[in-house]
Amino acid sequence: MKSREETTTSAAAKNSGDSRDPLSRRRGKRHSGFAESRDGAAIFFEVVGQPLPAKTLVLCDGLGCDGYVWKYLQWALSDRFRLVHLQYRGHGRTPLPTDFGHVSMDDFAADVLAVMDATETETAVLCGHSMGVQVCLETYRQSPCRCAGLVLVCGSYRNPLKTFKGKETLAKLLPALQAAVGHVPRLVGAFWKRLLPLDLSFQIAQRVELNGELIHREDFVPYLEGLSRMDPRMFVATMAAAAQHDAQDLLPLIAVPTLILTARRDSFTPMALSQEMRDKIPSSELYVVEEGTHTAPIERPAEVTQVVEKFLSERAFPP
Repeated sequence: MKSREETTTSAAAKNSGDSRDPLSRRRGKRHSGFAESRDGAAIFFEVVGQPLPAKTLVLCDGLGCDGYVWKYLQWALSDRFRLVHLQYRGHGRTPLPTDFGHVSMDDFAADVLAVMDATETETAVLCGHSMGVQVCLETYRQSPCRCAGLVLVCGSYRNPLKTFKGKETLAKLLPALQAAVGHVPRLVGAFWKRLLPLDLSFQIAQRVELNGELIHREDFVPYLEGLSRMDPRMFVATMAAAAQHDAQDLLPLIAVPTLILTARRDSFTPMALSQEMRDKIPSSELYVVEEGTHTAPIERPAEVTQVVEKFLSERAFPP
């Protein structure tokens, strides 16, 4: 696949006296660009950490996300590993697809492989959060030989809408959401951007899902900001793609080291889903973040990092 790549150095990296961005100083130069996927879509990616031949992790986001959840993990791992992060079509800096018919877990997995090609990444551990778990599983399905391991964080292997908050309400609402964005996209778009002020959205999220005692506003607000900029048609199309996906048949066939990380208070993708994956994936291991919710990596960053580092050093990339 073709790629267009650029190299940049962050302001914090240039200013050694600025201690507010330790990741920037630790990683130094940042490589970013666009990979061309199989249907010609341009997919934005960023590479941080150590240069090749360092071991590589590919970070796959959840629905509507553009990297906020990997903040602390990137900081902790960038001095030993190479980290590749992509933004799905219609997410972050990646343009909307020309055809909304090309929005599926299969398409997102093809995007991951295109980014791996563009960054000369032969093999990598695939790390997914939320919907990113589904993307990682489909990437493994498409090219198992390029996967050195899986880190599956707070996600599902099948339709997550049916278990959202322990009910099927979101799954039942999906057709109405699809109809709304299809018939009056401008009106829905205007409503989407003005739905709630960021501060109020954060306060509601704390009460509905997040562990308010553990999460910091500055860690979660970037997600709300990115979500407000996202085209609602893309959000609903991606939600529908996640709902149509099912990797149950794949789980017993997975033959790479697999870490499944879940949170006891996660009501978006309940812990039972992770336990099912543990039971179905041979030689997989399960870790439960006791006080975490769906955003456990930014609520319990030290705990999550320690577990992931141990898995990488002992199972995915053993000496």
